[in-house]
Amino acid sequence: MKKYISYLASILKPSSSVAKTDNFKDATDAYNKSNYAKAIELFSPLATEGNTAAQWYLGWMYKNGEGVMQDYKEAALWYRKAADQGDASSQFNLGLMYSAGDGVTQDHKEVVKWYRKAGDQGDLGAQFNLALMYKNGEGVTQDYEEAAKWYRLAGDQGDMGAQFNLAQMYESGEGVIQDNKESAKWYHLAGDQGQAKAQYRLGMIYDRGIGVIQDFEESAKWYRKAGDQGDARAQYLLGAKYDEGIGVLQDHEESANWYRMAGDQGDARAQYNLGLMYKNNKGSGQDLKESVKWFRLAAEQGDAGSQFNLGLMYDNGQGVVQDNKESAKWYRMAGDQGNARAQYNLGLMYKNGEGVIQDYKEAVNLYRLAAEQGHAKAQSNLGFMYAIGQGVTKDYVCAHMWCNLAASNGHRIASENLEKIAKGMTPAQIDEAQDMARDCTT
Repeated sequence: MKKYISYLASILKPSSSVAKTDNFKDATDAYNKSNYAKAIELFSPLATEGNTAAQWYLGWMYKNGEGVMQDYKEAALWYRKAADQGDASSQFNLGLMYSAGDGVTQDHKEVVKWYRKAGDQGDLGAQFNLALMYKNGEGVTQDYEEAAKWYRLAGDQGDMGAQFNLAQMYESGEGVIQDNKESAKWYHLAGDQGQAKAQYRLGMIYDRGIGVIQDFEESAKWYRKAGDQGDARAQYLLGAKYDEGIGVLQDHEESANWYRMAGDQGDARAQYNLGLMYKNNKGSGQDLKESVKWFRLAAEQGDAGSQFNLGLMYDNGQGVVQDNKESAKWYRMAGDQGNARAQYNLGLMYKNGEGVIQDYKEAVNLYRLAAEQGHAKAQSNLGFMYAIGQGVTKDYVCAHMWCNLAASNGHRIASENLEKIAKGMTPAQIDEAQDMARDCTT
């Protein structure tokens, strides 16, 4: 749970007349000069007389070990004295101590009680934390409407975390009626204060026209703001905009710069695109070793496209020493995730015994996986293996069907094989094969 720190400058609003005496001023002056021993000496009698601001100071100083030995129980004692007199900052800090179990037995119900008392007086930190507790069901029954209420109170005071969370609730319809325009409003409030997550979301909603008029330039503006703060998702998406020239002038070098920022933070999509750019001499100059490096980083995170490309680089000896076994390893990883090109290439390796033990049945299985996704070469090869009975029982109907599908996808050799296969079939078999091919495309 996010916890706020009560900053001295913003929370001390002494209400007691004692707080206005020279002694209180002397005490705060001593504290601000880090003369904690003197501050303790001056605050103590004022706190004993009931001054809530002095009591708050003693709670703070005992909690943080300033001028005294750190003592959570003593801190809680002084916070409680001020809290019982209605001091909102002390109520909030006492809630924090119950939350952490510092100086008191951890007790979420007590946390809620003190946060509520402070929140009802406008304490921003208490309002935010109370919203989190209601959203997550910590110490209270989960209640999204109540969470939204407290986020709104904190957001109305300018807390950008509350504004962002309330925007998310409007976007998803949690605790409020779903409203993209209202969501965009709260994202703007948080983004205008510099919150990177809100700026990223603003980039997304302007990109897609969700709750706002679609505006690619505005989208790029917000991605840049978030990216400048290190948001990897925004950096990747801004890189993509420069790559494609959407909302910005196309600039492959600038695209590579943003991809690199995101890639250095581990964004697999950016790493994959950098691998492609270095491989294809786009924006950064061709550098096959650098391409391999970025493909590997993404592939190790499970990115199927990068796994396929890394397999291809090992297959062709580009940027690495040619290695069929290593190629097959990466093709298999990509193929297991459904990458049709990897399935096809690994099928070829099993058919030819390259990097793996030759296995026609496995080749057929892999061709089938790729063929069912519409991969024309896999369809053609699978049809040919049915025609000659390699790795599968010879079946002209299936051979015709797969070659027919490959031919319809523009594969020339499949068209030639289709004519040859048809010569050995009866009209009824051809009709059956054509019906099967139609069934595959509908």
